[in-house]
Amino acid sequence: MRGRVNGSLVTGATLVGVVVVAALVSFVWTPHDPTLVDAARKLHEPGDGNLLGADKFGRDTFSQLMVGARTTLYVGIVAVGIAALIGTPLGMIAGMTAGRAGWLSDLIMRVNDLVFAFPALLLAVMLGAVYGAGTLTAMIAIGVATIPAFARIGRAATMQVMVTDYVLAARAAGRSRTAIAVRHVLPNIGSVLIVQASVSFAIAILAEAALSFLGFGTRPPTPSWGRMLQESQELLFSTPRLALWPGLAIALAVLGFNLLGDGLRDYLDPKLRRIRAER
Repeated sequence: MRGRVNGSLVTGATLVGVVVVAALVSFVWTPHDPTLVDAARKLHEPGDGNLLGADKFGRDTFSQLMVGARTTLYVGIVAVGIAALIGTPLGMIAGMTAGRAGWLSDLIMRVNDLVFAFPALLLAVMLGAVYGAGTLTAMIAIGVATIPAFARIGRAATMQVMVTDYVLAARAAGRSRTAIAVRHVLPNIGSVLIVQASVSFAIAILAEAALSFLGFGTRPPTPSWGRMLQESQELLFSTPRLALWPGLAIALAVLGFNLLGDGLRDYLDPKLRRIRAER
């Protein structure tokens, strides 16, 4: 039986929902063209046609935030997708071969540890130097850097499933490892992977913002929250609102996905929920 919906889940889903709605609406409508440079409205204060004001190039801040949400979600979805599609099968293989072919499990995890030693920022710098900075570079770097997390979670969860009675019965009946993995292992570790995906999405948002801030992420003129911060740093003391809005957007998006992951963990794990209720 699933746990009841908790406050973290509701709050996280609400914040994430706001970001998703802003991104979807930006495909069909924005108050202004987010890439239009208007010298006459340079550093225009909020109001009079610009809800949150305009930046140093006269571009509407609110429109940039809306399109920036689209960019952030796009990078996060692709990066987490890459990590899940590669890390999950590796973790399952490592977990299923931990007893019989321990060398394969050890090999996978040692390579996993090697990849884990390279953070997303370093990978992005390396890839950017070879292939050029851009959204694709950021997605690949963040995705590759997140693979170890999915592999570790997948291996640990798979090892727990492999010792259950129904898996032992399936093995005794002569089912192949592939059949066991698809029919028994993957459905039972799915909830853990969903929680990991939510947490990894928050990490991907921070990584994308950092890469764009450093110039290795989304290239102009496509709006990006990280680059909005980078462009506002020289006016931080004279016009702090230029850094406030993208910084607040990043903080709320990361908080939303973290709360969503924490809420999903409680919702999908009744034992953990009961432990917290007893405290």
